[in-house]
Amino acid sequence: MQYDHILIRYGELALKGNNIKQFINQLQRNIRHKLKKFPNIQIKRTQGRLFILLHGEDPQPIIQICRNIFGISSLSLAIKAENNVEEIKKAALFALNHAENIKTFKVSVRRVDKKFSYGSQEMNQILGKHLLQNTEDITVDVHHPDVEVKVEIRNTGTFITSSVIQGLGGLPVGTSGKSLLLLSGGIDSPVSGFLAIKRGVAIDAIHFHSPPYTSERAKQKVIDLAKELTKYTKRIKIHMVPFTKLQQEIFKKIPDGYAMTVMRRMMLRISEQVCKDNELLSMTTGESLGQVASQTMESMNAINEVTNFPVLRPLISMDKHEIIKISREINTYDISIRPYEDCCTIFVPRSPKTRPKRERVIGYEQAFDYHELLQETIKGIETVTITDEEEVSPKFDNLL
Repeated sequence: MQYDHILIRYGELALKGNNIKQFINQLQRNIRHKLKKFPNIQIKRTQGRLFILLHGEDPQPIIQICRNIFGISSLSLAIKAENNVEEIKKAALFALNHAENIKTFKVSVRRVDKKFSYGSQEMNQILGKHLLQNTEDITVDVHHPDVEVKVEIRNTGTFITSSVIQGLGGLPVGTSGKSLLLLSGGIDSPVSGFLAIKRGVAIDAIHFHSPPYTSERAKQKVIDLAKELTKYTKRIKIHMVPFTKLQQEIFKKIPDGYAMTVMRRMMLRISEQVCKDNELLSMTTGESLGQVASQTMESMNAINEVTNFPVLRPLISMDKHEIIKISREINTYDISIRPYEDCCTIFVPRSPKTRPKRERVIGYEQAFDYHELLQETIKGIETVTITDEEEVSPKFDNLL
């Protein structure tokens, strides 16, 4: 006897009412894509459950991949038995014996198949007695057991599990539209991208680079960050924006205290055009309220004025310690702290305004003919596609 199924639970998706089919279908597609290197498996949906049929595949690498798929609340190795009391007893004993570090257990039976001869409580007693008689030094604890042997008696068979492995939860990627992540190369923006993906958002990314002030290695850092994020999605297009000329002109023409605000406004104008060209519905930033001068309420008010597109800010209420904690958990922290500066850290005003006046920003921009440079910058955008299959982008692998 061996585990032959993985049971997938999808948590909050069960609350989607009439829309649940759309969410579950997308989750199935995402699971199938991530597990395509396992040709023998099957993914089936039955009576409010998703199952992966292993057909002899090693379950451990499959479980590790599934733990990174948004929309999966939890998962369990399962044995499928015939709807026969003796077969269910054997499978329940196998599941209990393969649980680790146990002194107490509990049996929980759920009878979905109402034609089955015994009710849930009767089966609890039958299985509990059988497990006690065939194990040593293990007792029943119905309140705080080390292991809960769960038995679901369904029309298609009985599924037995003895462990629950937590997933990431969230919503299946692709159910909440597409957004453009402003990916700087720092700590915050990849965490913001991760949290947007968690809510079902598929993302493209945009990166502003200013050669020769920023190096190709800074560009490679952004590609590596995007690669980490593809663990949770299929692919990410990175739109590389050549920002040098426009950025230099901003810092020549705009008073020092307002240059950063104007620069951010230009970034949003360019990002909005990329959104329009690629049918993206919003932008996502790594802003945290009050963290730096450009992230005060007054700055956001002045910067946001240039676009009607929604700007998602998943980190808005987080402090730096919380953001760093997540960045370590998703393996982006060590990439983000590589010493290759981006355009926002190269061109830093001596004393940026923390409370810029929108009217003054507009006045400075009106005296600065930026439109031709803006269009030239947009025309120079190059796009790199990062998938969850590539190790590095062929275009930049000579820099590693």
